[in-house]
Amino acid sequence: MSGKHLRITLILGALSAIAPMSIDMYLPSLPALERQFMVDAASGQLTLAAFFVGLAIGQLFYGPVADRYGRKPPLVFGLVLYTVASAGCALAADIDSLIALRFVQALSGCAGMVVSRAVVRDLFDHTESARMFSVLMLVMGVAPILAPLAGGYVLTWFGWRSIFWVLALFGAGCLAAVLFRLPETMPGSASRPQLRFALAEYLTLLRDRRFLGYTLAGGFAQAGMFAYISGSPFVFIDLYGVAADHYGWLFGMNACGIIGASQVNRYLLGRHDADRLLEWANIANLVCGLLVFAMAWTNIAGLAGILVPLFFYIAALGFTFPNASAGAMAPFPDNAGSASALLGGMQFGIAAFASAAVGALHDHTALPMAGVIAACGLLAFIAHRLLVGEDVK
Repeated sequence: MSGKHLRITLILGALSAIAPMSIDMYLPSLPALERQFMVDAASGQLTLAAFFVGLAIGQLFYGPVADRYGRKPPLVFGLVLYTVASAGCALAADIDSLIALRFVQALSGCAGMVVSRAVVRDLFDHTESARMFSVLMLVMGVAPILAPLAGGYVLTWFGWRSIFWVLALFGAGCLAAVLFRLPETMPGSASRPQLRFALAEYLTLLRDRRFLGYTLAGGFAQAGMFAYISGSPFVFIDLYGVAADHYGWLFGMNACGIIGASQVNRYLLGRHDADRLLEWANIANLVCGLLVFAMAWTNIAGLAGILVPLFFYIAALGFTFPNASAGAMAPFPDNAGSASALLGGMQFGIAAFASAAVGALHDHTALPMAGVIAACGLLAFIAHRLLVGEDVK
């Protein structure tokens, strides 16, 4: 990898890590802020659901803007607003203010997710894009390992508000990298559609069966991970008594699974078709999701019984994310921003629903989290098989 591509990869990895850092770093603090604001677990989980909704809505805005004005302008706008919103979260006076500011934080921070995928599509073809997304999984995979670990210790030493000050500093650092080190990658020959045609662009994408299949397969599988993210603070810390500063180690273990699997995926792409690898990953998600539910239902092996199949469910996403993303975006070089936006918007819309479902079904057991994970694995398998599977064979 050349020095220029290495620099771009690191910047895109940092931009892609904004969302997981914003989600994962404050997870150990959820029980603490619920106690401070005197609210229940369902209210605390709304800060996650609001973030997912913001990610879904915001991406639909940034995609057409990136196709019209280039990749850097929406990044700069989003990162400035993200930094301010993160500082606002640190100063929130009540749970309602925190929920609203988390929405704004996501609405602005998702610019990095949309534009980073568009930049990959600008620079690479289908197979190379899948490999590049696997590299990004390695870079951004560090966030789910370090973020909850750091969040647990920052919480213990300085309190939950300091976590959002750290996120504000991270946003400012990404802004500096974009301004001074990231080149504009939008091809000069690319069409620059008018923003008023954005809805028509999205409708065209939605009518593409393969785009829809890849997007839903990746979206439902990823939603299972966000059900885990939403439910795990209660399940691990409150239900099974894991210490807040130890929670990050369990979370990091699962993140290691994603990193390892994404690099195995990168290796296997030289020997197997990306669609075939995605099909195998969907089968793994289905089986592991059902096992998570069975272990939570019977409690036959306690926390360990849940952790083992959960690890393999999360690890399989190292195959799902890069191959589904590359498959969805490959046919759309001239409107990569809009394709990236709709891909991310739909996937995080599903994630928001899954996260909210875990909170709505909360019954002081692990079953809501496990049930939503199992349902997501099943729906991902069905979406890929019905909409893409026949074309793969």
